Amino acid sequence: VRISSVVAGSGQVGITPAGDILDGVAAQTRQAFINLLAHLASAGAGAEDVISVRVFLTEVKHFEAMNEVYREFFTEPYPARSTIYVGLPPELLVEIDALAVIEGS
Repeated sequence: VRISSVVAGSGQVGITPAGDILDGVAAQTRQAFINLLAHLASAGAGAEDVISVRVFLTEVKHFEAMNEVYREFFTEPYPARSTIYVGLPPELLVEIDALAVIEGS
């Protein structure tokens, strides 16, 4: 959803466009970010426009693996981030959403 210069990227999970659920939190996190950035791009935003990320994990022990993948997609200064531990449908380990602001819009 885009309103003026603000783009909200809805919760994305580690499912490929073909509908496959990937194994492991790192693979699911990577795919969730790929899905999320594609969603943001459709509204004119890129990773550099992201100001806030919310990560929903099913297990505390998955934080470090998720964090390593997070650093593949964002650089300093990193977007503000919250990590919340939740229940997700079976086989899903992570869900991610974001807010972006497009400068000059």
